[in-house]
Amino acid sequence: MDNLLEILAEIPDPEIPVINIVELGIVREARMIAEDEVEVVITPTYSACPAMFNIEEDIIKLFREKGLSAKVITKISPIWTTDWMTDEAREKLRVYGITPPEKGADKDHLNVPKKCPRCGSANSTQISRFGSTLCKASYQCNDCLEPFDYFKCH
Repeated sequence: MDNLLEILAEIPDPEIPVINIVELGIVREARMIAEDEVEVVITPTYSACPAMFNIEEDIIKLFREKGLSAKVITKISPIWTTDWMTDEAREKLRVYGITPPEKGADKDHLNVPKKCPRCGSANSTQISRFGSTLCKASYQCNDCLEPFDYFKCH
């Protein structure tokens, strides 16, 4: 499976291209089901995530390029959680300008201060519950005044 995950790590998230689908934690399982066929189980970050169709197509295309066919199964239970993101993905998000959620923050995420990815201040205000995508909210730092996205917990 490790080799399959390395292959799948070549696929960037369509909405946040600095992280890949393995780092994001949406790849639940990848296994060979025949000599030339792979089965990949994915879970969307949100049930209505518009990027899932693109991700499924990207998986099929990538394995086809490697001489394999791919069967993609979408499972929505258990629901995806930001705790499935790797630490590397969290750091890449921060550097990219998106405040990543802390592990375990989903228990009280509404009351957790959102740190500005630019100056590190936790003195921020929510501008909008939804950001550029469903999985993010818009904030503004009250110290450096920069707007930023927060990757929502769930």
